[in-house]
Amino acid sequence: MEVLNWLILNLQRKRIKVAAKKTLRNKMITSKVKTLVKKVTSAVALSDNEAAKVALAPAVAAIDKAASKGVYHRKTASRKISRLTKSVNKIA
Repeated sequence: MEVLNWLILNLQRKRIKVAAKKTLRNKMITSKVKTLVKKVTSAVALSDNEAAKVALAPAVAAIDKAASKGVYHRKTASRKISRLTKSVNKIA
């Protein structure tokens, strides 16, 4: 019985480490996406069509990549991309 308790503790320790790694990775990705989205929205707020279009491409790529890595749900990513594109097209 003592061996079983030891195994459970080791598995719990491993899961804590893995969860911490994944949390850090997800935070890095979401932070990058938020930064790129802010660049697009600030360009839209200034009605700078060229800057908005230039900033849109990397933002869309980052959102797609985040969705493929499982950070965002695919429908959430699609909604974010759609709203960003719509806002950029509105000022065109």
